[in-house]
Amino acid sequence: MPARLHRRFKLSAVRCNLTAGALVLSLLGSVVAMAATVTVEPGTDGLALAIAAAAPGDVLQLKAGAYRGPVKIARPLTLLGHPDSIIDSGGVGSVITVAAPDVVLRGLTLINSGASLEHEDSGVFVGLGGDRVLIEGNRLKGNLIGVFLKGPRDAVVRGNSILGRRDLRMNERGNGIQLWNTPGSIVENNEIRHGRDGIFATSSKRNTFRNNRLRDLRFAIHYMYTNDSELSGNVSQGNHVGYAIMFSHRLVVRDNLSSGDRDRGFLFNYANSSQIVGNEVRGGADKCVFIYNANKNRFHGNRFQGCAIGIHFTAGSERNEIAGNAFIGNRTQVKYVGTRHIEWSVAGHGNYWSDNPAFDLNGDGVADRPYRPNGLVDQILWRQPLAKLLLNSPAVQVLRWAQSEFPALHPGGVTDSAPLIRAPEITLVDGG
Repeated sequence: MPARLHRRFKLSAVRCNLTAGALVLSLLGSVVAMAATVTVEPGTDGLALAIAAAAPGDVLQLKAGAYRGPVKIARPLTLLGHPDSIIDSGGVGSVITVAAPDVVLRGLTLINSGASLEHEDSGVFVGLGGDRVLIEGNRLKGNLIGVFLKGPRDAVVRGNSILGRRDLRMNERGNGIQLWNTPGSIVENNEIRHGRDGIFATSSKRNTFRNNRLRDLRFAIHYMYTNDSELSGNVSQGNHVGYAIMFSHRLVVRDNLSSGDRDRGFLFNYANSSQIVGNEVRGGADKCVFIYNANKNRFHGNRFQGCAIGIHFTAGSERNEIAGNAFIGNRTQVKYVGTRHIEWSVAGHGNYWSDNPAFDLNGDGVADRPYRPNGLVDQILWRQPLAKLLLNSPAVQVLRWAQSEFPALHPGGVTDSAPLIRAPEITLVDGG
């Protein structure tokens, strides 16, 4: 083909593409221009009929009253609720199923989903087609699962109140918010109570969970196979476990509070290469932190207070950086059952230990002697619990004295070579 004709052919193709693009934009603009706000009256089938008759982009404004579910949204729509507009699924299926992108659900009260975990009955169920769904400012009560995001991208669940079922045993209940393979999704400023887990994410990535309040649950937040994500500013109160991070990597876990959780504030199981910074556990958990086979993590600026065990560190966890933290008033500050020597200070900066009686004669903020939280007696007691009967015997007292005078007798374990004299300040508020 001659060069001139070739250039004309390319220019013609570009013009055709531009024309087609302009046509698509024009059609989209027409759709938006035709979008209407429709007032929906309460009644048996009023909502389902309004959804079926709506055009893409329409806004359905629900009046006060009762509406029957379940309903399914298969085109981009906005549902706006009145404070007294209630959608009741009558114990069948999911109250609202979203199967279209760019759906907005705001200000609704959604109650009485079905009770089948097998069928994933939810207050709001969003499937693969529900990208960019916005679920905001709703009240969800008595549903098996509050909100289930199963596959959509870039979903937002914000400012909802989710109250789970209490008539079932905990393991038979659903989760407050559940996510599966929902990359880029955000869950923030929600109040979640009862149910099984507050927020449960599995097989996902690039999620952000922030500023949620979670109470009376098994796990407040539960990560499984969820990578490259952020967990920040959340408050866990009165749960069995605050934050259970399992098989998840490259996370930012920042400024979260565990207050009055029963078993563990934080649990890290095969959670690697993450930043755990500025968090606080207080209020009597069995273990403030449990680290099991978790590697290459950075624990800095955290406060672990008032637990039976401050930090339980086990199962081959390696190359973790633990410095700048405060361990205050824990019955046992550290439990490490092993013979490896592990250093918990970085560049002359260690941790604060409330039971460390050392001095700081030069006033540099670092104690003059290393701190070793566990000795040979602790190792014996962990391996042979019945040895507690001998704790006050002269032989045990001589063993403690000998180890303090001759550090070479130390059996291995954690050493903080630069323990801090003052505890780092953290000001996390649970809000009551």
